[in-house]
Amino acid sequence: MSESLVKVEVRGRVGLLTLNRPKVLNALSNAVITELAVAMRAFDADENIGAMVLTGNEKAFAAGADIGAMAQWSYLDVYKADYISGDWDALRHIRKPVIAAVAGYALGGGCELAMVCDFIIAAENAKFGQPEINLGVIPGYGGTQRLPRAVGKAKAMDLVLTGRMMDVVEAERAGLVARVVPVERLLEEAIAAAEIIASKSMPSVMMAKESVNRAFESSLAESLLFEHRNFHALFGTDDQKEGMRAFVEKRKPDFKNR
Repeated sequence: MSESLVKVEVRGRVGLLTLNRPKVLNALSNAVITELAVAMRAFDADENIGAMVLTGNEKAFAAGADIGAMAQWSYLDVYKADYISGDWDALRHIRKPVIAAVAGYALGGGCELAMVCDFIIAAENAKFGQPEINLGVIPGYGGTQRLPRAVGKAKAMDLVLTGRMMDVVEAERAGLVARVVPVERLLEEAIAAAEIIASKSMPSVMMAKESVNRAFESSLAESLLFEHRNFHALFGTDDQKEGMRAFVEKRKPDFKNR
């Protein structure tokens, strides 16, 4: 049997997903994304999992799409197959938080995959970029859309039009990366962050994720109303009662995720 393209582990209440194509720097293919989507959906449905971490290896989170497989495709091939849809699109519908733990290269589809996650914790050797212009194409998995929302129009234009890479210092300064940590502590830090998230009330966590994402998908007035209604809704949960009672009683809350 061939080895899994995505390794799946459970660390307490954290689901760990590791891209596993080291010989090709974790290049993304339909098969990789299908395995990833299946694993993420399973964690999303598992009440014992509160957050996920997606990572690669020290050399590469993912160095792009599988160009060797794509090189001979025609317009009709990609159009009729609706390439970068289906399971690729499904990843953005995962409701529980997903942290990208990025070391080494996160280029092209790899950078786009990291941006689909809720935030990025990066190792000091991480490099980001959208080099598709060097191949005679453009980003196709959100690079021209999510990147400007993360780093602004000027820097996104620079990266997309020149195809250059940016190091982790620039990426953090630009707002693409939430934290920078030493390579040897990357997984430890990402799992620790996921454990903190997983210890919270899941209804609150999921509504918080939905509310932040709504900020990028609708007007300010509509987003504020969405936030307002979610805030109100959480007063109907047991966890809200427990959280506020624990605060008043100066103790740690015992959330039941209901």
